[in-house]
Amino acid sequence: MSVPFSGLAKGLAVTLRTMTKKTVTEQYPDVQPDLPPRTRGVIGLFEENCTVCMLCARECPDWCIYIDSHKETVPAATPGGRERSRNVLDRFAIDFSLCMYCGICIEVCPFDALFWSPEFEYAETDIRELTHERDKLREWMWTVPAPPALDPHAEEPKEIAAARKSADKLAAAQAAEQAEAAEQQAEQTPDQEGGQ
Repeated sequence: MSVPFSGLAKGLAVTLRTMTKKTVTEQYPDVQPDLPPRTRGVIGLFEENCTVCMLCARECPDWCIYIDSHKETVPAATPGGRERSRNVLDRFAIDFSLCMYCGICIEVCPFDALFWSPEFEYAETDIRELTHERDKLREWMWTVPAPPALDPHAEEPKEIAAARKSADKLAAAQAAEQAEAAEQQAEQTPDQEGGQ
């Protein structure tokens, strides 16, 4: 059985608790706010990683990413090999007047070309200035914080384990070659001494 007006009493209790707390005023332009590490401010572009796969533009629900590219032929790496073609980025722009900061573009990028920056002071008086071209997006990369340190008890990433395994195989092969070369040199040295 519910007590009449119990909801009203609980609501008034919350109001009274809030009224008695000291108010905190942010001194914003003079004092920069202490933002959490995963703040979504602006998106930075690491252009070297972009392969113009267009996934970010296709997945964007607001269609605020504009990408233009052209194909370029790369000569064969070895004689008798075939030429390859690759996409070259001509334009990469994000219209922040349309962007809803959902982060889908960053999540779907398979080559880690897009990153969140905590910078939020990029307001403009002209809405057309909110379309940031690739040069401006590249500048935002300087404000992207370093990734958090890995948990020391976490499992090693598969990529690092595979790279370490390949490096160990290569080091073992080189060590075996050096041992074999030293052994051959040791066999040749007594023969030369005996012949003298």
